[in-house]
Amino acid sequence: MGFNRFSKSVIQIVLVISLLTAFVQRRAAQSPPNIIVILTDDMGYGDIGAYGGRFVPTPNIDRLAASGLKLTQYYSGAPICSPSRASILTGMQPGKWNFTTFLDTQKHNKDAEQIDYLNPGAPSIARFFKNAGYATGHFGKWHMGGGRDVTNAPGFVQYGFDEHASTYESPEPDPAITATNWIWSDKDSIKRWDRSKYFVDRTLDFMKRHKGQPCFVNLWPDDVHTPWVPEPETEYTGKSPLKPQEEAAFKGVLKEYDVQIGRLVDGLRELGLAENTIIIFTSDNGALPTFGGARSGGLRGSKLSLYEGGIRMPFLISWPGHIPANKTDDRSELHATDLLPTLSKLAGVKIPESYHGDGIDRSGILLGKPSLRKKEMYWEYGRNDVAYNYPKGNDRSPRLAVRSGEWKLLMDADGSKVELYNIVKDSAETTNLQATEEKITKELSGKLVTWWKSLPKLNVN
Repeated sequence: MGFNRFSKSVIQIVLVISLLTAFVQRRAAQSPPNIIVILTDDMGYGDIGAYGGRFVPTPNIDRLAASGLKLTQYYSGAPICSPSRASILTGMQPGKWNFTTFLDTQKHNKDAEQIDYLNPGAPSIARFFKNAGYATGHFGKWHMGGGRDVTNAPGFVQYGFDEHASTYESPEPDPAITATNWIWSDKDSIKRWDRSKYFVDRTLDFMKRHKGQPCFVNLWPDDVHTPWVPEPETEYTGKSPLKPQEEAAFKGVLKEYDVQIGRLVDGLRELGLAENTIIIFTSDNGALPTFGGARSGGLRGSKLSLYEGGIRMPFLISWPGHIPANKTDDRSELHATDLLPTLSKLAGVKIPESYHGDGIDRSGILLGKPSLRKKEMYWEYGRNDVAYNYPKGNDRSPRLAVRSGEWKLLMDADGSKVELYNIVKDSAETTNLQATEEKITKELSGKLVTWWKSLPKLNVN
């Protein structure tokens, strides 16, 4: 009799534990997902193994591809950092906020006909998520205002971030990585080769302290941007024997960067957060130098160019149980401005009715339903020759571009230098069809000029 009672008690306990486990799992499934947007700095389309890169093995980044979805037609908002970052934060064309190139000194910005910092009244994906109950953090490069002689840039809180740790090119640089008034120095307590580790540590610490709250995090390291400074070979020299513009140095930095992405993924698992965290891995713009085009993965162009090598970026997204694992989508186009409405939809975050962005909700493609983008994508790079004289040679593109379906047209604002490519059949942009496809050329050039004229222009006099 006693044994039967004991058996019944054990069964009841097991049932209770099973019910509690199911309840916890159901609650976890219903909880809003954490989101981490990893924005690599100057990573080329062909840098990593998942995209055919052969520089060094990148097993940890490739692991994201194996556990999630790889897109081959993701586009940044610009071929250079400041405007490309603004397009992600606002979900709008950066030209609408007077970003046309990288932010520098006040004189440079004025000469380039652009603003000194992002208007704090601009829409912000971080602010939208914060208003929906998310904890928000920015760890890494900012470059949308602050640094050099721009001392009045708004702080991170005005863009909706609860916490931050950022570089010199920000309104509130972290003293651990900015001991001097410059981007980096040997005096920094966190050395150049440890910065990605530092930003990963800050991200994991932030998420650990907010485990009861969904988190939205920009993890925006300044690797793999030059100068490449791998860890010194010995603790005695304190210096790297590699030159910071050479391929050997790049390989060392890329290898360490991959290690840090692995630490992030493993850290999330240890915190019990991996199953309900969306991780996006991408880049702000193309590579420079490209080492003979190898870093561009066979695409024409580089950073500073509107050819594909400057704006088509690697894009991996992982969300276990929601996003198909180990899948590649070669069909669907995704633009940086699409991230704001897309992530908002995936997370159930309501966008204010007053918001009118340039991106569209592409959550369907990330959940495994490929589709063509039924809206043109536009780019601008340059309103005069300030900072726009590069790259040289075959990678130097016209200053405006539009992609519409299978077609991509480039031209200058005065109507010159028109180039038309069937970008689906000719991703390397080798055959200009402008002369033979007159109807398409006329239609897209008209749309491109109309779009460019609609952008606000600063009065710099």
